[in-house]
Amino acid sequence: MTIPRNLRPAVLFGGPSPEHDISILTGLQATRSLTEAVDEVTALYWSKAGEFYGVDPRLEAIAFAEGVPRGAAPLDLAAGPDGGFLRKRKPLALDVVVNCCHGGPGEDGTIQAAFDLAGLAYTGPSLVGAYLGMDKLAFTALAAQAGLPTLPRVAVTPETDSFPFGGPYVVKPRFGGSSLGIEVVEDAATARALAAANPLLRDGAVAEPFLAEGRDLNVAVRTYPVLELSAIERPERKGGGGIYSYAQKYLSPGGGGLVSSPRELPARISDDLAGRIREMARAVAALCAVRSVARIDFLEQAGEVWVNEINTIPGSLSVYLFVDPPLGWGGLLAGMIAEARGERRVFRAVGADGTALRGAASVAAKLGGATASG
Repeated sequence: MTIPRNLRPAVLFGGPSPEHDISILTGLQATRSLTEAVDEVTALYWSKAGEFYGVDPRLEAIAFAEGVPRGAAPLDLAAGPDGGFLRKRKPLALDVVVNCCHGGPGEDGTIQAAFDLAGLAYTGPSLVGAYLGMDKLAFTALAAQAGLPTLPRVAVTPETDSFPFGGPYVVKPRFGGSSLGIEVVEDAATARALAAANPLLRDGAVAEPFLAEGRDLNVAVRTYPVLELSAIERPERKGGGGIYSYAQKYLSPGGGGLVSSPRELPARISDDLAGRIREMARAVAALCAVRSVARIDFLEQAGEVWVNEINTIPGSLSVYLFVDPPLGWGGLLAGMIAEARGERRVFRAVGADGTALRGAASVAAKLGGATASG
């Protein structure tokens, strides 16, 4: 599968999210790959303040270190039939937007809803898939209801004084990425205090048992042209314990980030364990309406495995996990773009023919005699 040379893609990256910087790195990788496949790529930078800009697709990461880079052109995002990204009130000619935003409004359904209203084709999760993937409490409840093995996970609130399972506990953002803001604590009081003090947890926090001897096992799934699973990876936790941290994922020596962070790939695990993980990954993909590419994270200890989280716009789009056979950025993006262009959301008002309006009494009658003052 190849990308048509005359395609007019845009790549969106950045955004008002704690994962802003990592989103830029993923976006620049996608942009650089697309410049080799098509004649023109539009690079869309979403600032920390929530403003949109068109930027030079050839920029390096350092250009964004202090914020909006030089030469950036302000853009507007407008809804409606003639909407989309506008420069000086004129729509940009775009066939598809490759969404590389991690966390925040770029991955929780917010930008997806805006794109739907603007009539834009875009990669990544739909509105529903994005929200389900971002809300860790809802995702766990959905997976458990479907019969998938999950660790107990509960909300941490100002009223929390105990948990229905033993410690120590992992406390993490309810709405956020898979690494930022995660802490291991010994008791509920510390979890409660952490949730109140940590800005990454103020929108919501969850707690779950900490598996001191557990290990992370991850697999990516892409959905076009057919559902396909990547190799299973085992990220290496620092010192063999603790948690797989943001620094280990993204700040590895040499600047390679996720692509070069230490891991077993493919993971050296039994065929039975690999089979169970793959079966559960397929179930999660169907359950969460996965689209484009997603990474599904599992926890394993002593042969028992649990579904942990889903990342609907994973770092580097998980291209590095597709090693057998190697897929590469070109192959991954070609499938994502073809799928997105075939699934543009269209709103219809079928059935709203005015019958209810023509037969209605006065609005006052509908209010049952209530007055404006109550």
